[in-house]
Amino acid sequence: MDKFLYYLVTLFESVLGVFGVRTFYDQPRYAVVERLDRGVEVRAYEPRLAVETDGRGQGDGEAFGRLFRYITGANQRGDRIAMTAPVETGGQRIAMTVPVEQGSGGTMRFFLPREVAEAGPPEPTEAGVRLVRVPAEKIAALRFSGSITPEARTEQERILTEVLSTAGRKTSAPPVFMGYDPLFAIPFLRRNEVAARLP
Repeated sequence: MDKFLYYLVTLFESVLGVFGVRTFYDQPRYAVVERLDRGVEVRAYEPRLAVETDGRGQGDGEAFGRLFRYITGANQRGDRIAMTAPVETGGQRIAMTVPVEQGSGGTMRFFLPREVAEAGPPEPTEAGVRLVRVPAEKIAALRFSGSITPEARTEQERILTEVLSTAGRKTSAPPVFMGYDPLFAIPFLRRNEVAARLP
């Protein structure tokens, strides 16, 4: 894709994201296998491919920048790769942009579009950036809207944990946050989720 067109499409998708329109973003495939109290869904996700980097204590902006450079051409083929949703964040509370995952150890991930994963993604050229395969997994998720404050996230995590405990479900890791919209999206139109991986 032409560089100018790539950035134009990315900007257009971001503007639509302000209004909660996310139909242009490739999203992970999953099936809802069970519905629990208070809107919690148990989902079975298909395997995914991601590019990740460690925060290394340098701040989230630098880790995000390394990943963004990868999808905008800092890879062996110089490919420009479309953005995806959702953002997944675990461990540290960080500012959200699409598409990122941050693990409990400060690792950030961008999930790659299916067609890129199937065709074979280009290797990163920047130090500290790597490709990872995320296996099929079951995740319990609770959807909510509004601004992403630490207090809001903590309250939703509490609800999720309470529902899972009542249902006798154990988790394999602490809850994570998944955001489907950019930071500047209108709060009541946002799709936010807290989620927990199940064994």
